[in-house]
Amino acid sequence: LAVKDPTAVERANLLNMAKLSIKGLIESALSFGRTLDSDYPPLQQFFVVMEHCLKHGLKVRKSFLSYNKTIWGPLELVEKLYPEAEEIAASVRDLPGLKTPLGRARAWLRLALMQKKMADYLRCLIIQRDLLSEFYEYHALMMEEEGAVIVGLLVGLNVIDANLCVKGEDLDSQVGVIDFSMYLKSDDDLGGKERNVQIAAILDQKNYVEELNRQLNSTVSSLHARVDSLEKSNTKLIEELAIAKNNIIKLQEENHQLRSENTLILMKTQHHLEATKVDVEAELQTYKHSRQGLDEMYNEARRQLREESQLRQDMENELVVQVSMKHEIELAMKLLEKDIHEKQDTLIGLRQQLDEVKAINMEMYQKLQVSEDAMKEKNEIIGRLEDKTNQINATMKQLEQRLQQAEKAQMEAEAEDEKLKQEYVNKSESLQKEFSQKEKQLLQLETDLKIEKEWRQTLEDDLQKEKETVSHLRIETQEIINLKKEFLKLQEKNKQLKMICQDQEAALEELASKLSESKLKIEDIKEANKALQGQVWLKDKEATHCKLCEKEFSLSKRKHHCRNCGEIFCNACSDNELPLPSSPKPVRVCDSCHAILIQRCSSNVP
Repeated sequence: LAVKDPTAVERANLLNMAKLSIKGLIESALSFGRTLDSDYPPLQQFFVVMEHCLKHGLKVRKSFLSYNKTIWGPLELVEKLYPEAEEIAASVRDLPGLKTPLGRARAWLRLALMQKKMADYLRCLIIQRDLLSEFYEYHALMMEEEGAVIVGLLVGLNVIDANLCVKGEDLDSQVGVIDFSMYLKSDDDLGGKERNVQIAAILDQKNYVEELNRQLNSTVSSLHARVDSLEKSNTKLIEELAIAKNNIIKLQEENHQLRSENTLILMKTQHHLEATKVDVEAELQTYKHSRQGLDEMYNEARRQLREESQLRQDMENELVVQVSMKHEIELAMKLLEKDIHEKQDTLIGLRQQLDEVKAINMEMYQKLQVSEDAMKEKNEIIGRLEDKTNQINATMKQLEQRLQQAEKAQMEAEAEDEKLKQEYVNKSESLQKEFSQKEKQLLQLETDLKIEKEWRQTLEDDLQKEKETVSHLRIETQEIINLKKEFLKLQEKNKQLKMICQDQEAALEELASKLSESKLKIEDIKEANKALQGQVWLKDKEATHCKLCEKEFSLSKRKHHCRNCGEIFCNACSDNELPLPSSPKPVRVCDSCHAILIQRCSSNVP
């Protein structure tokens, strides 16, 4: 016959007893039909069986007085593995009547049953077998498959409603004995199979309802989280819509302003053209009526043509200068864009370094100084750009004045040409050629005017872009100022923490110095003890005289015995005293080995 493992037999017996106790408790509780008290016999037997199951295979732990073997150690682990068990552990520790770990474990089991979470707590323990191996042997019930089976059986206890008074009971001195008479079958039990089937169906329904409630609670919590996230996103979208609407309203206002300015400019140009036409017609009529001094007028027209050609050359030279200025402005804008990109890169680097502020404060301070220098350079560049824009506006005004003068001169020349055509018929061919040349010049001037207008529009666009860049740079300066303030706050915190660390280091140094002194004294005493080991105390009858002064002991000269070297001195010779922290008075010390002297009665004193 194969020999069975005794531990396996024990596990099987405990598993069968657990099945019987749980089944009997559920059946009796359902037949009882109300909440169970602590005096209910099947419930008491269930707790006894659970204690035996948890005690199976426990490792023996050594303590100061004796060997300890309790189940409170593994049950106390549940607090760390399952956060909801903290309330049970705290309430068990606060109970005034409990003095032993076994009493605390019994109270813990009763509270877990009332919470209907005993199966969940023990399941967490069984999963963590590495932690259980510190308390249980490898063949224990909680380390094997039988423990998982018992945890599964404990789920059925969620049907029971128990109301147990733990505070008044004497849980420390209870004796855990299993009453097997409760589990023996009788004729009445054999006839109640149908009733057991009904009870099982009711239990299944109750478990199903509880699982549904747990799933519904989890879905409700997830839906609440979704609703919160949707509300947050909705508020963010509403804020973004309000900002977008405000931006659209501002852009519409700017559009209306630009349109009104455009209409005003068109009205002014139309009025100017009408006035020039009226002046030309009046001059033509005057030239028709007066035909005197045509030669002089012809010479004056030639002079004016020469002057106009010179003016045109001057205008072309100025246009060349303005084109060169435009190229310089474009180069400056490109340089500004490069600087802006570089500064954006530096700002990104600064933001990344802000995450490491707590570790590297000095490096951040240097980088902030660099950023301040860069901001000063940016402000200087902005001032230069503003000066350049003012110069460009002044040159534009001068060009407009010169163009108006040239238009007036052209109108006068055209009037003179028309008079010359009417007066001098013989010289019509030559005048026609000159007129054709003047028309060509007029066309060229008109094209030049269009080019200048387009150039002016481009300059205005560039100015707007520069203003936008200036606004962006100001925003960046404000961000850098805010970063400075945060950096200063972090520096203050760092100083405070350094002060605290210095104080703590000083305290530690003082403690280390005191400990080193005490260690040196202890080492000296140990060396003296080693040197003086093996010596024997003198008997009281033999020690009649002091070893140093060689005088006889009496009431005034009491004996003081050294516990190490065994020599005996009188109180007059042993004047060396040593203060000890444990005693209020100083202690007398031996002259040879520096050990503590013990006062003893002399042989002459009764």
